[in-house]
Amino acid sequence: MLKTRVIPTLLWKQFGLVKGVGFDSWRRVGPVLPSIKVYNQREVDELILADITAHIDQSDPDYESINDFGRDCFVPLTFGGGIRDIEQVQILLRAGVDKVSLNTSLYDKPQLVTEIASRYGTQCVVASLDVRSDGADWRCFSRAGTFDTGKYVVAFAKEMEDRGAGEILLTSIERDGTFKGYDLKLVESVVKAVSIPVIASGGAGSYQHMVEVVRDAGASAVAAASIFHFTELTPAGAKQALAEAGIPVRKAYRPA
Repeated sequence: MLKTRVIPTLLWKQFGLVKGVGFDSWRRVGPVLPSIKVYNQREVDELILADITAHIDQSDPDYESINDFGRDCFVPLTFGGGIRDIEQVQILLRAGVDKVSLNTSLYDKPQLVTEIASRYGTQCVVASLDVRSDGADWRCFSRAGTFDTGKYVVAFAKEMEDRGAGEILLTSIERDGTFKGYDLKLVESVVKAVSIPVIASGGAGSYQHMVEVVRDAGASAVAAASIFHFTELTPAGAKQALAEAGIPVRKAYRPA
């Protein structure tokens, strides 16, 4: 059985990290590099770093900063934001990124998923799906949750798997930053539709929420931001709670 991963999410906006509620009302939480160094010591399995404004000006990723982050990050690093072509992916991988996360490009240029998977392997590309409920189903949104793509999440998740995505990062926009728990029905619907790992994101407020989304909805990993930024809860505590619930977790990574 695959071990469940605990993955902090770092939202990068211009000169530092932010966190909001429902992809809005952003609150600054500090610079990027010190946070990465802290998480190196906190028994995390991976880190996700997302530039949430890259879609606005269509600029290239800040390779110089990302190179600095990659040099000091001792756990697998996933980067997303502003990725539009395979050449950018090549530069990011050379800068120390292990995986790339695509969101807006999934809709604007879906063939990029296949290009990345063909050149670097499916494990390199993460399909990041930000979704809202319409009452009967869930629709996918792009451009940091501001644009309704008209795509329904289950069908689109299947398409991304077929195109070569190695995993799905599934975020409930409505639950984001609320501490109310993951959307279990949403996660379960996607888990049942695809055979690749699904990372649950949006709403974690307790260790029990993490246990539930893995045990009851089938998530392969839990991503979280606010719970680690604004409470006393830690990735190590999350792993302990998961293990006590009978869910296999990875041993802590400790840099030399």
